[in-house]
Amino acid sequence: MRILLSPDAAGAAEVAAAVVAASVADLAFPVLGVATGSSPQPFYRALTARVAAGLDLSRAAAFALDEYVGLPVDHPESYHSVIAREVTGPLGLDPSRVHVPEGAAADPTEAAARYEAAISGAGGVDLQILGIGANGHIGFNEPGSAPDSRTRVVELAPRTVADNSRFFDGDAGLVPTHALTQGIGTILDAREIVLIAWGESKAEAVARAVEGPQTTGLPASFLQRHGRVTLVLDAAAASRLSPASLPAEAAR
Repeated sequence: MRILLSPDAAGAAEVAAAVVAASVADLAFPVLGVATGSSPQPFYRALTARVAAGLDLSRAAAFALDEYVGLPVDHPESYHSVIAREVTGPLGLDPSRVHVPEGAAADPTEAAARYEAAISGAGGVDLQILGIGANGHIGFNEPGSAPDSRTRVVELAPRTVADNSRFFDGDAGLVPTHALTQGIGTILDAREIVLIAWGESKAEAVARAVEGPQTTGLPASFLQRHGRVTLVLDAAAASRLSPASLPAEAAR
């Protein structure tokens, strides 16, 4: 894994945006994997600034990592709404090329299979953006998820429901208990992965993902199997990494 550091979240977001812009610059029709949640928000603002300065993503396709099961697509916290609000419009993407799992489908299991097929049909993801949960989840692959798992319906861990209640007026009772998510195996199929994390609350999960054993108890640890992963961290998120894992200039 390559690790890039910045003192704070704003600086790390700029670094991540620069990495993504450089990675897609030579791709005629890049396919992006896009994450939601609080961590990616500064990154999307930084990438939006690059679009305003001339970065053209109009020919890119995008696949969201996940969606709540049973939440109407027009709910302001559905990932259909979040992606439209924070990604599609600001980045100048063609809405017809932006895909989000059908969490409101009558049969979410069938919807999961269709989504997996759609990713394959697009030629796979060129660059996947990830956040990381405090319990080490990526997408909504909670602890216990298998490394070869594919897009499927999952039950959210109580910690995830509690953490996501901040998007639902602080009421955990309003947070859906299930989601449709790309699997770990699906994520690892991406040709490049950029994981962004900031804040002390992510430090333990980051350290275990980088330095710990590969284990279903910490799904992000399976990123160690991928040959092109970049972690972009602020100082707080990197605070529990050993000096051996840090870039040379930061370890001194």
